[in-house]
Amino acid sequence: MTESIFISIIFSNLSALFAYIGPGMGGGVIAAIFGIIAAFFLGLWGILYYPIKRAFKNKKKKNTLSKNKNNSNNRR
Repeated sequence: MTESIFISIIFSNLSALFAYIGPGMGGGVIAAIFGIIAAFFLGLWGILYYPIKRAFKNKKKKNTLSKNKNNSNNRR
């Protein structure tokens, strides 16, 4: 109970605070936002693209092996 009274007294007596946020801070925030968005989409890309690419590569390899096998059977 005394803690909540103490906290309310502190927050009720705040005066105006003046702080300068320079242009570098704005650029840093924008860069951080773009970085988070890029990390999200690159993570999705890595999760989705590479397994699909590997599946197509394995399918192509199987087709090539089966064609070679069929060609060798036809030659006999």
